[in-house]
Amino acid sequence: MRCSIRLVYLLIYNLLQFSGSTWIFANMTARFLFFGRGAHPDMFYSVGVVMSLCQLLSMLEFFHIADSLEKARLLPRIIQVMERNLLLFVVFVSQEEFQSNPIVCVQFYLWNIAQLLRYPHTLLCLVSSTLSANTLWAHHTFSIPVYVLSVLTEGISIWQALPYFENGMYSIQLTAPVQVFIHFPYVLMAYLPLLAAAAMVTVWLLLKERKQQLDCWNKKLKRK
Repeated sequence: MRCSIRLVYLLIYNLLQFSGSTWIFANMTARFLFFGRGAHPDMFYSVGVVMSLCQLLSMLEFFHIADSLEKARLLPRIIQVMERNLLLFVVFVSQEEFQSNPIVCVQFYLWNIAQLLRYPHTLLCLVSSTLSANTLWAHHTFSIPVYVLSVLTEGISIWQALPYFENGMYSIQLTAPVQVFIHFPYVLMAYLPLLAAAAMVTVWLLLKERKQQLDCWNKKLKRK
């Protein structure tokens, strides 16, 4: 009974994420088909709430992996989810004027393409014990360049958002008489090399995982 409850929970979770990503992708595509270049100024208002809910919900995946509900590497998942949530809530949500920037639409597209590569594959793994070689290869191959492109646009988004934070000054009380002021654009600029380093580690782990999965599949075929 315990396993069946876990299975139902994972099916519902992945189906919700897949449905949310599909709705966002379809909504954005329809708006571009109808309004063309005029679609991006209010794109965030049309899909931002659902995107925020999906990204917040994705933090549950840390517990899925830690509790062995999902077989995946924890570190790359933490990096990917935190990268997106930091950019979404610290930059996109907090700066309303920046939400009409075209890079936000590009970022949302790449995030949802990555989700549409992940969650259908996870659903297939839950309902079927055997996957075709093409499905396995496509998931582990296409998700890597999509992730690289999404990290590149994340860096561009942060760089383009720097002028919107020029008035952002935060203070830290070190001791009673000492107060340090931090210019927030400097924090964002310091985050960029961390983003690049985390992305390189994630890509290396994803390539390693891809090799392991494909090797396991080839061994199963040889045994048959």
